[in-house]
Amino acid sequence: MSNGNGSSQVVSKLWNFCQVLRDDGLSYQDYLEQLVTLLFLKMADERAEQTGGKNPIPAGYRWSDLAAPTMEGARLEEHYRNTLTELAKSGGMLGIICRKAQNKIQDPAKLRQLIVELIGKENWSSMSSDVKGDAYEGLLEKNAEDTKSGAGQYFTPRALIDALVDCIAPRPDEVICDPACGTGGFLLSAYHYLATHYELDLDQKRHLRYDALRGVELVDGVTRLCAMNMLLHGIGPDDNEHEPPIRTDDALRNEPSDHFEVVLTNPPFGKKSSITVVNEEGETDKQSVSYSRPDFWTTTSNKQLNFLQHVKSLLKINSRAAVVVPDNVLFEGGAGETVRRKLMNECELHTVLRLPTGIFYAQGVKANVLFFDRRPASETPWTKTIWFYDFRTNMHFTLKTNRLARSDLDEFVACFNPANRYERKATWSEKNPEGRWRPFSHDEIITRDKASLDIFWLRDESLEDSASLPEPHILAAEIAEDLRTALEEIEDVLGDLQARVR
Repeated sequence: MSNGNGSSQVVSKLWNFCQVLRDDGLSYQDYLEQLVTLLFLKMADERAEQTGGKNPIPAGYRWSDLAAPTMEGARLEEHYRNTLTELAKSGGMLGIICRKAQNKIQDPAKLRQLIVELIGKENWSSMSSDVKGDAYEGLLEKNAEDTKSGAGQYFTPRALIDALVDCIAPRPDEVICDPACGTGGFLLSAYHYLATHYELDLDQKRHLRYDALRGVELVDGVTRLCAMNMLLHGIGPDDNEHEPPIRTDDALRNEPSDHFEVVLTNPPFGKKSSITVVNEEGETDKQSVSYSRPDFWTTTSNKQLNFLQHVKSLLKINSRAAVVVPDNVLFEGGAGETVRRKLMNECELHTVLRLPTGIFYAQGVKANVLFFDRRPASETPWTKTIWFYDFRTNMHFTLKTNRLARSDLDEFVACFNPANRYERKATWSEKNPEGRWRPFSHDEIITRDKASLDIFWLRDESLEDSASLPEPHILAAEIAEDLRTALEEIEDVLGDLQARVR
């Protein structure tokens, strides 16, 4: 952060007002969505005034109209509602930010206070992108901490994201895609990496702003948060001449028409792809969705396996990916085994990072990162050796007392060796059984039951010493997650049996 104090003051100011609105029943997510729309209107006015250029907001629906002294009470509320309805028809970033936006602030006096006292008194365009970007990131992180809203599922720890981007090492001429972009963490980290690791010329800077980053998000409200996040960092167009870097869509629905040099993603937690339907009796029921695509290796309702197949399809030949997946992807039979074997055959799966629990806002999640390169057709498997880094055994993190820091992943990034991953050295040996980094051959993997990638070798101290056990709430969260996974599998079987009976 270039100005930690500046950003923290802005976060504090905006967040304190959120507490006031929460007393009126407004959620963190609702508050952020109102903030995004109002910030966009304010910044559009500021830029037009500073540059003398055209304001992308239609006359009558601009910040100056909304902040006029005569706008109070019911008149303000009606005008704001009409503004949102009108701007939702727009294209570009404006359309993304205003699509399906609604006024959730029922008290016109508080809406007026948010407009005049909080947003109106700051000159957002004159702030550095670091200050306003970091301020907004701070709000997103606070939102993720609210377990009631479920927003944490859209938020991957920044320390982990930065380490993965350091390993993938994007280049200035490449296009980076995240098909489940959430609030844009991977895309922003890739942007920062390119901006700080290279001396970019004018064309490369233009490419980075308009074309280098592409994201897809399923939920409109989250796309809105992501769009504002990118704009505040100086990414994307403030006109309709360029394609916005993100869009709202079901990434899994169709075979991709565009392909990319880099894919970085943490697909949403939860195994099943499903839709809610209402039967003739008016009862609701969830039905599994299986994506039947010619580019997929297998048809399944498992969302994580579908995303893994989708990432493979998104990659250009000889391009690379890092994908966060839950443990079940490493060992599940059936479709899981098919996907693992195909992945090792058609791609070069070269690295697996086992992540500790306690680093995600969705507690108890056991996750891993798969690193692989897509390769051209071959009669022999592309995967020869898979390197494993066990960052889970005997590692205990919490979101409050022992947060994951980027420095905690320094050893992994060094072992990964982004400069030349074909010159790696194991830290594990018979003389050093505590080493976390070791290779396994393709032949060793495929002879394991179901070609399982669920490999670990370190002595687990918690099994021997109760004093080293994780905190009780972490253990409880892990148990709850295991039970949820087991219940999902039972429900899958029941659903299939019921479908056959019908």
